[in-house]
Amino acid sequence: MSGTIGEATDGTASPIRCHGIRGGVVAARTLAVLVLLGGLAAGAHWASATGADPAVARYGHLEPSLRFDFPVGPPDAEGYYDAQGFGENFHLGEDWNGEGGGNTDLGDPVHAIAHGEVTFAEDAGKGWGNVVRIVHHVRRQGRSDFVESLYAHLDTIEVEVGDLVSRGQIVGAIGDAGGTYVPHLHFEIRRTPDLPIGPGYSPDNSQWLDPSAFIEEHR
Repeated sequence: MSGTIGEATDGTASPIRCHGIRGGVVAARTLAVLVLLGGLAAGAHWASATGADPAVARYGHLEPSLRFDFPVGPPDAEGYYDAQGFGENFHLGEDWNGEGGGNTDLGDPVHAIAHGEVTFAEDAGKGWGNVVRIVHHVRRQGRSDFVESLYAHLDTIEVEVGDLVSRGQIVGAIGDAGGTYVPHLHFEIRRTPDLPIGPGYSPDNSQWLDPSAFIEEHR
């Protein structure tokens, strides 16, 4: 038995030919993969067409967060200042320092900005140090949206993955990422939960929100 199955994947448009029983097995497996990929594509198209959001399935159990506060000196960041704002030098978040300067804020508490679920709580590696990520449910114009807050360079972590936290709850302490930086809190709000940890800086900030502007809008 022989036959032609699809097109080559190297862009040459050369047919893939299979011969005999082994070729039939290859053909069957190839068709199965094509069917699977077609199903995934159809599912993605359906999700796009219907507005289905995978975050709803994963985090729809969360109660909506009715108010957001700042992660340091809550509710209004009293005693702290934003040393490097969102968008400065392609910064994807904000860097919060204590007004005393230097190491005076090392070990100061970091607070959850709203009710949510902890999805990450560990050392994220060089440049990040200890990181906590929390997903929040936000209602906008009758629609459920989900955003993620990220707290980085922490000296300690006080929560675990799966914890449900409340607004103002201590999730960690300001650190220096193992001596990499002057102590401060690197803080982000992301439009989409569960993205890769990311670079911290990028000219493309389409998946990030201005943290202070978002908090002020949801008070």
